[in-house]
Amino acid sequence: MTSRSVSLTSTFLLLAAGGAAACDNGNQYHDEGFYCADANGVIVDEDYCDDNYHGSGGGGGFFIWHSSGYRSGYPIGSRLPSGGSKFAYNDAAARRSFGLPSTGKVGNGTVKTSVVGKGGSGTTSKSGS
Repeated sequence: MTSRSVSLTSTFLLLAAGGAAACDNGNQYHDEGFYCADANGVIVDEDYCDDNYHGSGGGGGFFIWHSSGYRSGYPIGSRLPSGGSKFAYNDAAARRSFGLPSTGKVGNGTVKTSVVGKGGSGTTSKSGS
């Protein structure tokens, strides 16, 4: 009877350890914050990252910056904290990969939940302007 309870306890511990390891993989879900900013990470009006925007100054030179460390509320003109990544505002594939609309405006401070993978990698996806 004693060896059976030891066997069951060992089995339970192995299953629990395996479950914890499965939760600690690189494909975890997290929240990701998004901002329209220039190449230096200085936040600009979100209209500049809208490919439907026909005003002056929109278009090239603006990016959608993102990081799991970005919170909402950074004002226009402030520099985003280090550790974020960027992609061209008109990169429809990159937008879709984060669950954003493939075209149009993305509001500054938008936070998307359940984004797969690790945020704030510091890498830049293909830039198309």
